[in-house]
Amino acid sequence: MKLKTALMGAAAVLAFAPAAFAERGSDGELKIIQSQAASTMNQYLSSGTKDINASSMVSEPLASYKPDGTLMARLASEIPTLDNGGVSADGKTITWKLLPGVKWSDGTDFTADDVVFTGQYCMDPAGGCAQLSKFEGIEKIEAVDPLTVKITFLKPKTNPYSAFVGALAPILQKKQFEKCLGANASSCTDANFKPIGTGPFAVTDFKTNDVAVFVANPYYRDPAKPAFATATLKGGNDAMSTARAVMETGEYDYGWNTQIEPEVQAQMVAAGKGKFMTAYGGLVERLELNMTDPSSALPEGERSTAKHPHPIFSDIRVREALSKAIDRGLLVEIGYGEAARPTCNLVPAPEMFASDNTGCLTQDVEGAKKLLDEAGWTDSDGDGIRDKDGKKLSLVFQTSVNPIRQNFQAMIKQWWNDVGVEVELKQIDPSVFFGGDAGSPDTFQKFYADVQMFANEWDGTDPQAYLAQLTCEKAPKPEDQWQGENIPRFCNPDYDALIKEMLTTADPAKRADQIKQLNDMVTKDAMVTVPLANRARFSAVSNTLVGVDMNAWDSEYWNVADWSRAK
Repeated sequence: MKLKTALMGAAAVLAFAPAAFAERGSDGELKIIQSQAASTMNQYLSSGTKDINASSMVSEPLASYKPDGTLMARLASEIPTLDNGGVSADGKTITWKLLPGVKWSDGTDFTADDVVFTGQYCMDPAGGCAQLSKFEGIEKIEAVDPLTVKITFLKPKTNPYSAFVGALAPILQKKQFEKCLGANASSCTDANFKPIGTGPFAVTDFKTNDVAVFVANPYYRDPAKPAFATATLKGGNDAMSTARAVMETGEYDYGWNTQIEPEVQAQMVAAGKGKFMTAYGGLVERLELNMTDPSSALPEGERSTAKHPHPIFSDIRVREALSKAIDRGLLVEIGYGEAARPTCNLVPAPEMFASDNTGCLTQDVEGAKKLLDEAGWTDSDGDGIRDKDGKKLSLVFQTSVNPIRQNFQAMIKQWWNDVGVEVELKQIDPSVFFGGDAGSPDTFQKFYADVQMFANEWDGTDPQAYLAQLTCEKAPKPEDQWQGENIPRFCNPDYDALIKEMLTTADPAKRADQIKQLNDMVTKDAMVTVPLANRARFSAVSNTLVGVDMNAWDSEYWNVADWSRAK
């Protein structure tokens, strides 16, 4: 028995020997391809997953979420808890101890001042911070000493792990960004495109909506990581070519967001060069119905703002009719196969937070027609398109360029045509659509259309900050450089009040009930957000790449420091 134990120990040493003696940069170049190109390297100026993934290779938070949804310390030395004294007994403060010896990629020290500054940066009302909900309910952030940060909340907070937690809320270097506060945030091009970070890579070149080039951070805290000397992140391709570049040609190591039809997936796997990896979390493909008027006849700066309610969608019966007309099961079957499941919920997971809201899963065309009749929309001239008070029931429906989304658009358009709704389809380059450029008319934040389709989610398993995005004041508008998070411009004082109540609710069962209520208020009660499918994250990985651990609760590149070339 002792001999067997000894042999097992020797085998273990040999198995780990390559990692133990690995050198930073020994595996050459890492090549990532995204079906959507990155538009910025600053997570605070974009809600687009494409940008958050790319930025996470450089910029880090105090803590991240692991694939099982639990927290892990990253720039902190430990996760603050009640037991270790990091979270106060009254729930009003959380104190983070920073990891000693961490340096920025320019060789300077990472300190508590950088953390305090980052909070100031995002909470500046003129800055248009895309992740403002992460800082909800904070009274002050202060540096106790160079390696200690204390956050004080306005009221006791049951979930204090929001600010500086997850890929959406990394730390910015104060020295680089201190002139980028408020209205100057979006104009700091050099900082936004080439942030100095603490992560495994540093940006050397960035071309917006095209390519980002990285080099291994020479000051990264683990001397053996990253295994790759350089990394290239290419974007702007469609999902099909992204998948092919990994699964068939082998030109790239990792392909993000490879939304392709199930039959094509099987054909690519058969080529033997790679595999598709999936992870289910809160990612929901949905329709957002604009509650404000996007008409181009309105003055610029007033389109899609609360100054002008939507002339059609102000009637909930129209919104409900559009949802009833959709066959979600068929959409999923044709578009995703095993990589998605139909849903009526904005928050489909974890199970404890998922509402029993299933009423939308059965298509009801006749019910949709009846609702439109009741709302006064009838086909008075017999052309197949409903009208009311001389106005046609005509909608502009936009989304990003993507084969599955275009299939969805075509199918939904037909269903809406069948109930008497005229639909104009619009497709926008994903790098522009999700880009967050305040000067572009085609971003999903500006929402210059009646209906739009996209998917997003939250990091971590608690959707508190995600649901807080839909409070009245967070609607995108010119005053916040169109960076608000409330895309449909939903506004319900009761919803806002319940958000505030949830922030201080300690009882887990009551808290879960509140989350379900909030979900239902946006979906089945108001039908402002029309969920279609709970999608798995679905990306292509080369057989030559090891160390990838698919994560539905954080950036897909959350552990890129651990990726290496198969030996």
